[in-house]
This record gives sequence, structure tokens and C-alpha cells, in this order.
Amino acid sequence: MFKILEKEVLGPHVNKFIIEAPLIAKKHKPGQFVVLRLHEKGERIPVTIAETDMEKGTITLIVQEVGKTTYELGDMEPGDSIMDVIGPLGKPAEIENYGTVVTIGGGVGTAIVYPETKAFKEAGNYVISIIGFRNKDLIIFEEEMRKHSDELYVTTDDGSYGMKGFVSDKLKELIDSGKKIDLVVAIGPAIMMKVVCDVTRDKNIKTIVSLNSIMVDGTGMCGACRVEVGGETKFACVDGPEFDGHLVNFDLLLKRLATYREQEKIALERYLKFRGEA
Repeated sequence: MFKILEKEVLGPHVNKFIIEAPLIAKKHKPGQFVVLRLHEKGERIPVTIAETDMEKGTITLIVQEVGKTTYELGDMEPGDSIMDVIGPLGKPAEIENYGTVVTIGGGVGTAIVYPETKAFKEAGNYVISIIGFRNKDLIIFEEEMRKHSDELYVTTDDGSYGMKGFVSDKLKELIDSGKKIDLVVAIGPAIMMKVVCDVTRDKNIKTIVSLNSIMVDGTGMCGACRVEVGGETKFACVDGPEFDGHLVNFDLLLKRLATYREQEKIALERYLKFRGEA
């Protein structure tokens, strides 16, 4: 059992959990994830680690309530325990001194790109960060990202904070201004990562994306996370979760992400009805 030590509501349906997991905290590297199972009858869900504290033996997870299990996790409080937390899983991000690195976070993807932003800065890179949200109320990790970025830009879809538009708009603006960029790392919704790759492809700027959202089992056994990369079939959980975005078949990825949407909707409706919200 893994005890929840702290919980903080960061925004509407977005929660921060600090969980006691000393062995995972000791081994974790940026880009890796854990798989949670809340209880004996629970499903397995992958969640990328946002922060670790080796001295305290804790890991920090940022979880958005989008389905039955993440809503159920959102109902848990400090003192409660999660049955299984398995990890760290996946290949670590490739952290080197590339020169100028742009890290991009979309929504809760900002919490995932945060440890990489910190690591790229510590490796000696000039780090430009772009984080995007639907509106001001959904902004997370702004100050954490600012602390480890040479430049930070915030975008909102509705213009309620920062630049009105998408992260891809700001990236294109930077490229068009003549800014030399050696690497882009984009983590967030699949459609966001696809658009970012479309922006960088013609400029031949290496772009890394994280395909964590398609994973289920997390160990390569279930096959649910099959993705096409460079014309070859890869498993996001064991071959990734990070890949060269210019080689990812995003059209196929988007279709596969929608495969169980109806079943996920039914499961969530049943859970909300159970707790008296539907």
C-alpha cells in the first residue's frame, strides 16, 4: 500500500498528490511514469511523475479527472492508501546539452514536461518554455516552470491570461523571429503535439513527444499502446513513452485513442451516479 501524504486541488478537476514511495523516488528519472491501481478491482492507469524527493521518499503526481478511475482517485484524501504504484517505468528522457531547447506543455502536460525542463536547464541548455491552457483558471506549474526557464510564455485559448492562442502559435512566432532552436520537447494532448510537429517539420527542428496517454498496462504485455513510429510498430510503454514526433503516425494515434471512448463514458457515468452526481 502507498499512502497519500498530501493532496492539493490545483484547479477544476486537477489534483496534486504527494505519495510515499521511497524506492520509486530513488530510481526515477525525468520522462518516466508509474502505473496505479487504486484497489483490488481497480483498473491500471499510467501517470507520469512530476517531482520526486529522495530524502523524504516521495513522488508527486498531477492527475486530471477525466475518467472513472481518475475521478475515484480525486475522491481520495491524505491518509488514504493506493493499493499498487508500480515504477518507475518507461525509458528516461534523453537529457543533453543541445544548446537552445524549447519545452512545451499543454494542460496537465505542463506537469509532465516540468522535470525535463529542470533537467535540460541543469544540463546547461538555454531553455525556453511555452505552456498552454484553455483559460486562466486551468493554469498550473507556472512558477515552477519559470524558475527553471530562461524564457517562459503562457498561452490561453480564450486570451484570459498571457498570449491568446495556442502553444504552436507562440512556437511559430519564435521560429519566424529567427530564434535558433536546437530541440523541441512537446507534451500534452495528442492533437497539440501533432500541430507542434507540423510547425517544426519543415524547419527540420528535432521534436520529441510523449505518448503516455495511450498506455494501459505499462509493461508491454497488453499491446494497447501500439503506435506507428517511422513505419514500425512500437509499444509506447516499453519503447517510449518519448519518440521522434516527426516519425509518429498521429492520425492513427488519434483514432486509437478514441477506441474505447464510449465505454469510458459509460463507466464514468456509472461512478458519478454511484456517488450521487448523476
